[in-house]
Amino acid sequence: MLSETFKVRFCETDGLAHVSNTVIVAWFETAREDIFRIFTPTLSLDNWPLILASYQVDFHQQLFYGSPVEVRTYVSRMGNSSFDTYQEVWQNGQKCASGTTTLVHFDYEANKAAPITAQQREALSQHLKETA
Repeated sequence: MLSETFKVRFCETDGLAHVSNTVIVAWFETAREDIFRIFTPTLSLDNWPLILASYQVDFHQQLFYGSPVEVRTYVSRMGNSSFDTYQEVWQNGQKCASGTTTLVHFDYEANKAAPITAQQREALSQHLKETA
């Protein structure tokens, strides 16, 4: 598991006095940076090898300004060329949101999915979510 703590910014709140639902997706993306480094250690955009195929978010509790949040990131599935990350947002000891993102290892020159290498698979497996 990877963990990152964010300070909730005032600008991330909405007219209902809670964190806007659009912010969660951005937090999830930022918290995947260590996963991105497995494929692009320098995070250079010149030859970015991942594409986002889909994401889904579930909201469990409201999030509020004034308390930090923790985003927990796991790898929940690995295929030949794609994998899923499962992420949770926690605030004040409560799971407030969760979501799954599917990423594809992509070769832009060939314009098709590329297999995940053994080295990348090993690095991803360090963050596998244990199932009950």
